[in-house]
Amino acid sequence: MKKITIAIDGYSSCGKSTMAKDLAREIGYIYIDSGAMYRAVTLYSLRNGFFTEQGINTEALKAAMPHIHISFQLNPETQRPMTFLNDENVEEEIRTMEVSSHVSPIATLGFVREALVKQQQEMGKAKGIVMDGRDIGTVVFPDAELKIFVTASAEIRAQRRYDELKGKGQDASFEEILANVKERDYIDQNREVSPLRKADDAILLDNSHLTIAEQKQWLAQKFQTVING
Repeated sequence: MKKITIAIDGYSSCGKSTMAKDLAREIGYIYIDSGAMYRAVTLYSLRNGFFTEQGINTEALKAAMPHIHISFQLNPETQRPMTFLNDENVEEEIRTMEVSSHVSPIATLGFVREALVKQQQEMGKAKGIVMDGRDIGTVVFPDAELKIFVTASAEIRAQRRYDELKGKGQDASFEEILANVKERDYIDQNREVSPLRKADDAILLDNSHLTIAEQKQWLAQKFQTVING
């Protein structure tokens, strides 16, 4: 069976990552979480004091980029990919609210995107991958055979994020998360470099009122349609 590249883009907290991970596992593809890569750079920046009262110390971050290596390894127990920053498992740490509230400004930096896009394109050369993010179908893999653009209302996305954090035993405020979701939407859509937008040939999926099972079935059908040509 021929292997293809699947690009899943959309707004924050739409469940893109869960959707992409599940699809990759079911069809035997490699999953690459581009959002986790930006979160890892954000975590590195927080740890190294690159966030200042004046903004991000871009010169320091630019100098550090060649030393920031991000990779993914499969968790044998959960069968889910874990994010590694310079060989350290940071999967849990990159999902905190502190990282969430700092990631958008990092993702707007052209030199950061350029470095990570190169890493992503290298990972995808052999095809047989599912990657999700903000600019996968428009910038990273414009020739992807299957492109999905996911959306849902800000309130529903905030509730999902709230439930996820609560489920992990972390303190969370719905109002704070909703404000963060709306702020990230604005930044993602209005940044100068690779703004969030639906590729012309992407299929729109509004999953506001879909169950996980309905979403899986929808995705499986789209995949089979492309594969069977």
